[in-house]
Amino acid sequence: MTTEDHILVLNAGSSSIKFAVFDADLTQRHSGLAAGIGGQSFLQIGADRTALPLIDHRAALSAVLGALTRAGVTTDTLRAAAHRVVHGGRKLTAPVRITPQVRAEIAACSPLAPLHNPHNLAAIDTLADQAPELPQFASFDTSFHATNPDVATRYAIPKMMETAGIRRYGFHGLSYASLVHCLPALSGQPLPSRLLAFHLGNGASLAAIKNGQSIATTMGYSPLDGLTMGTRSGGIDANAVLRLVEENGLERTKAILNHESGLLGLSGGKSDMRNLMLDHSADSDFAIQHFCYWSLRHAGSLIAAMEGVDAIAFTGGIGENALGVRAQILRGLEWLGVRMDPDANHRGHARLHAQSSKVAVWIVPAREEEMIARDALSLMAVK
Repeated sequence: MTTEDHILVLNAGSSSIKFAVFDADLTQRHSGLAAGIGGQSFLQIGADRTALPLIDHRAALSAVLGALTRAGVTTDTLRAAAHRVVHGGRKLTAPVRITPQVRAEIAACSPLAPLHNPHNLAAIDTLADQAPELPQFASFDTSFHATNPDVATRYAIPKMMETAGIRRYGFHGLSYASLVHCLPALSGQPLPSRLLAFHLGNGASLAAIKNGQSIATTMGYSPLDGLTMGTRSGGIDANAVLRLVEENGLERTKAILNHESGLLGLSGGKSDMRNLMLDHSADSDFAIQHFCYWSLRHAGSLIAAMEGVDAIAFTGGIGENALGVRAQILRGLEWLGVRMDPDANHRGHARLHAQSSKVAVWIVPAREEEMIARDALSLMAVK
């Protein structure tokens, strides 16, 4: 390995920074997490975890860079840094090198993602201060869905509101882009023409991918819409939201819908699918049923948008690991000719479909950090 051969990937959340270091051939060398920022915080790199006082994102990123330096990766050996940015709005619809103009546009999108973009910017700015000559790149969670047609993105509201940014954007785009990139190599076949993709985790969504491009997805203006999620409500009537605001106030309603609903609210306290599946109470069982039911309801809508389906792919923590959830969803799609191989599903094999299935079914491991590094390398190759 030569100097200036590393790509640092950063994913800054509201109270954490995930990081990974890749070589130029996209081999991952290091990964870790700075978590609990502003509270009971810690830094983990590889298997080593240390409690550290991380008062803000600037302090957290400094701790991350220090840990990487001790592991032999300094800012001098970095070829570039690449960031996951949640919202690119209507203008940032492809990976870009970060310039002052791009930074300003990311900031302008902050009202669309107030829980995400400001923290993404904090990591960008801190790294710019500490390594001003280091090229930085951004990949956007919304950009994969920029190919959705206007009828899919436009809410039926007055145009003056739509032009102010009130529209469907869609999220989990980096996960879907990675899935599209990885599935042909995993399956040994060309990318299916009509692909129904399930990104199932604490945040969950579906996407209809036709000829490699997103044409519909379940999340909308924000990551709150669509499926039942770990702590987010998913789809809810706007008048129900207005009533909650009337009765609880705006900030309390935001907390209810984003942090106290979904699986957590339905089960009475459990948001992790692993814990729900181990607890056979009526509330936990209902929460799982709700998750699977609405996954199927939305799946039908996206299949209609594609006018059929050739293959199904699962990714994300639940999609890759919750075999009972996968089985229930696939049983609900048997009307399409889906036939699951129960043994393959139990063992978590990449191929889940039986020989007699009319629709291929795959598990595709999520590789979002690798996708971000790949984006940065592609942009550098264009120079």
